Amino acid sequence: MSDRADKNAKPHAARRKLLISATSAVGAAGLAAASVPFIASMAPSGRARAASVPVDAEFSGLKAGERLTVEWRGKPVWIVRRTEAMLKTLEKPAHQARLADPRSEVERQQPEYARNAFRSVKPTYLVLVPICTHLGCVPTFRPEPAPPDLGPDWDGGLFCPCHGSKFDLAGRVYRNVPAPTNLVVPPHRYLAETKVSIGEDAEGAQS
Repeated sequence: MSDRADKNAKPHAARRKLLISATSAVGAAGLAAASVPFIASMAPSGRARAASVPVDAEFSGLKAGERLTVEWRGKPVWIVRRTEAMLKTLEKPAHQARLADPRSEVERQQPEYARNAFRSVKPTYLVLVPICTHLGCVPTFRPEPAPPDLGPDWDGGLFCPCHGSKFDLAGRVYRNVPAPTNLVVPPHRYLAETKVSIGEDAEGAQS
């Protein structure tokens, strides 16, 4: 090979080596960039992580007959402080006879420790997801007994304006309404007398 050909070959070889290195670097960078969204998609999103975290609610200022609304897993949760009169009504045989499931026999609607006449750990306080079990509307809070629009048999509770389903002040569904089951009592445990953790059961396990 002549000296001239040898001199021309060296720059070509150097350029090829540079192009190969540059192409490899770009390819690696592209692979890394493409991998970031894929790897990120494998991890739970912040919203998903937040949805699984229990929510603490403090309600020391809640007066008898009032309710507090908090959010858990994107759903409203009511904490209702019931009066003595409300608690007595919930246990009356005449009231329970109007209910479709007075003993909370549909187990998935509440934890085992809430399968009682009050559907709660502490009778005074009700922790409830106020979403109608018919089509998912949010009922109105109607604690007053026998209002003109609901009739003399209304002992106070929750009324769904969408299709007329009725629930008592323990979230138990009345007979002969569209809703098939009682309202859901979420897992919860008390951290103090007036502080509850929603999303943990009474033994402290997350649900």
